[in-house]
Amino acid sequence: MKRAKALILSGGKGTRLRPFTYTFTKQLIPVANRPILYFVIDDILQAGIEDIGVIIAPETGEEVKRVLAEYTFDNKKIDFNFILQEKPLGLAHAVKTAQGFLQDSPFVMFLGDNLIENGISSYIDRFFSEGLDAMIFLKEVDDPTRFGVAVLDDNGNVTKLIEKPKDPPSNLALVGIYIFSNKIHDAIKLIKPSWRNELEITDAIDTMVTGKNFVKAQVLQGWWLDTGKKDEILEANRIVLDEKIKRQVLGENVDSKIVGRVQVDRTARIERSEVRGPAVIGAGAIIIDSFIGPYTSIGDRCHIEKSEIEHSVVLEESKIFGVGRIDTSLIGRRTYISKEEELVKAYRFFIGDDAQVEVY
Repeated sequence: MKRAKALILSGGKGTRLRPFTYTFTKQLIPVANRPILYFVIDDILQAGIEDIGVIIAPETGEEVKRVLAEYTFDNKKIDFNFILQEKPLGLAHAVKTAQGFLQDSPFVMFLGDNLIENGISSYIDRFFSEGLDAMIFLKEVDDPTRFGVAVLDDNGNVTKLIEKPKDPPSNLALVGIYIFSNKIHDAIKLIKPSWRNELEITDAIDTMVTGKNFVKAQVLQGWWLDTGKKDEILEANRIVLDEKIKRQVLGENVDSKIVGRVQVDRTARIERSEVRGPAVIGAGAIIIDSFIGPYTSIGDRCHIEKSEIEHSVVLEESKIFGVGRIDTSLIGRRTYISKEEELVKAYRFFIGDDAQVEVY
């Protein structure tokens, strides 16, 4: 049996997260001060897979390479195989582009902005033990018209897949995680571009089903995060802080109160403030006369003064002065927010990199 590989998709335009994705790829947006892509890779490594290919786009590929080079996983550096997809022509096209890396190995394909509860280890074990040709992951959703959907028989076998149907035959949406044998390559050769001019992975899997390949589904009972929108990013930040953060206060603490599971980098400084976890304060951050509430991630080298921030993600090098209360916000890199007088009880922001907001 060949060892499994992994293919992570980290391209695409990320239109649902603009203005953020005008300046960097959505898979690099941090939750708990680490890129979403970091947690995807960690899930794959925990499943015992270290041979990892990463699909990148021409516009953002160099930044993906740079960011991943900064991280170690279990104190090890991973030698990623970066694969350029010149145009976003569909998930099946990404597999086709990566065939030189994948060769005839079984592999897990992971969209780089998806997270699931408890990782993928047990599912890979099931894939091999049952001798499957494909395993797809499904989740019940309220609006299946936004997703590819699957129809299952009574034994959990996949009978049909449809991409974003107007009249959905089920409410089981495809999660952005798949496990394939090398038979997926033959299926991709048989499909044609869809009306979107993309090679759809749903069409390829449907071809496997009609070709009598062994395709089964795993309906997820735990959480699934498709972090393609602001509220989904904040929910991912909440869950990761809830499940992975332990108390570790290393930075300078001057007359401040730090409560609960809070991580403070050793180069951060907190003065006359309260931080209530779960929360993380990044390297070189300065918090003065402020309240940082639960489910908040403050990025590296941020400066927060005379402000209250809760249930929010603030990216690196942002400066927030005298703003009162900020809630449920996603704030880009190097932003500047200030105000001169109290006007409202709370602000909610969704602003991209290098923005300047002054409230009078």
